[in-house]
Amino acid sequence: MIEFSSQTTAQILELACTLQQIPAPTFNEQPRLQFLRGLWQNLGFGAIQMDAAGNLLACLPGSGGRPLVLTAHADTVHPLGTDLTLTREADRLLGPAIGDNSLGVAAMTHAVLWLRENGFIPPGDLWFAATVGEEGLGNLSGVRAVVERFQAKPVAYIHLEGMGLGSVFHRGLGVQRYQITVRTAGGHSWADYGSPSAIHAIAQLVTAFTQIPIPTKPRTSLNVGKISGGISVNSIASQASLELDLRSENPQSLGQLIQAVQNLIQNAQRPGIEIDTIEIGSRPAGEIPESHPLVQLAVRALTECGQPVYLSIASTEANIPLSLGLPSVCVGITHGGSAHTLQEWIALDPISIGFRQVLTLLTQAWQTA
Repeated sequence: MIEFSSQTTAQILELACTLQQIPAPTFNEQPRLQFLRGLWQNLGFGAIQMDAAGNLLACLPGSGGRPLVLTAHADTVHPLGTDLTLTREADRLLGPAIGDNSLGVAAMTHAVLWLRENGFIPPGDLWFAATVGEEGLGNLSGVRAVVERFQAKPVAYIHLEGMGLGSVFHRGLGVQRYQITVRTAGGHSWADYGSPSAIHAIAQLVTAFTQIPIPTKPRTSLNVGKISGGISVNSIASQASLELDLRSENPQSLGQLIQAVQNLIQNAQRPGIEIDTIEIGSRPAGEIPESHPLVQLAVRALTECGQPVYLSIASTEANIPLSLGLPSVCVGITHGGSAHTLQEWIALDPISIGFRQVLTLLTQAWQTA
């Protein structure tokens, strides 16, 4: 079994805390990545570069075989100005984005450092990337660029999340996202009463969406995550918009849900009400079988530590390579909860288990090809 000191896990946590204090909302990741670039330079990592998408990449040189690609997304869901205060309890750490994904980036950095310091020469180049655009409307832009660059050359793509320890994500959850905008003539709330209101119309549309039968098997979901519109309390709104997130384990079920939404939008069109729909996100589905050697390697790395394992599906950076039929898994570093909130938390003791899993994957991934 791979061994490392408690000092290593303490250093991982220290770096995660440092990264967490640097705001990095999607589309504004560069301050965090510039800090990380300086750190990687000080650590002596090679071939450090920023690609056109904004990802930060570096390479641990190998001995000539096929490469391996490791990623951890650097962006967070929290807007600029968010209170990033961290609170430490006896066995856990709380604060926005500490798990998603400050810990993932910190673990990636220290994994490469551990490999180098322990004299591991990978069979092929190990490329690692702190990526942009994983969250929200980023639409996986960073990892898309990484996969477009390396395509089918790597033996595998491995992706790290700070939370989710015990889950081996080898299936990518299909996601479609839309911005729906309603426009009307608007007017004065008293003088023009009875004229169509964009807010009223969009509220009726949301109500209609919630009446769509959503299957539990295959698991499917519909969520209106954001609504905006209107200019004042005494104005009939001339514009309102919403952002809609649709997901399903099954591509056919997702397609049926999309069609049901489109039918409702079409039925809501009437004189004085104009509705426009724009696709703002598409995360393709894909998977590799449970029996794939890469999946089994990730499972074995956990079971050897006594960690229960769950073969799972989620929307992660693995979606992109999986959708192309390329071997990929996403794994977590520790347990946690309340993701995407100010109360997000991570458990401290299990970090060593997640880190050991990462090191096992990185040292043995070439054997799965």
